[in-house]
Amino acid sequence: MKRNDPLPLMLMMILLMGIVTTSFLVIYYKHISRQIFSDLQSVHKLRHELHIEWTQLLLEQGAWGSDARVEKIARNKLNMHLPSPDKIIVSRE
Repeated sequence: MKRNDPLPLMLMMILLMGIVTTSFLVIYYKHISRQIFSDLQSVHKLRHELHIEWTQLLLEQGAWGSDARVEKIARNKLNMHLPSPDKIIVSRE
């Protein structure tokens, strides 16, 4: 091998460029990975908050639609009442 042979120097430069490029790619993808993980945590938090709100809405729906509440509104606001037993017709079909 000659002392002034440019092949080893070029090989070293190519390897050095590969190492630098790989290093930057590792840093970039680590950054992207952290951003995605942060987004995932935000989505999990939002899902949890929505689940809590949904549960509260279900409880509220149950309270507003309870038989006792509907009957109370029917009696007080609409002046409705149960018919007398002689006015009830039961079909036996």
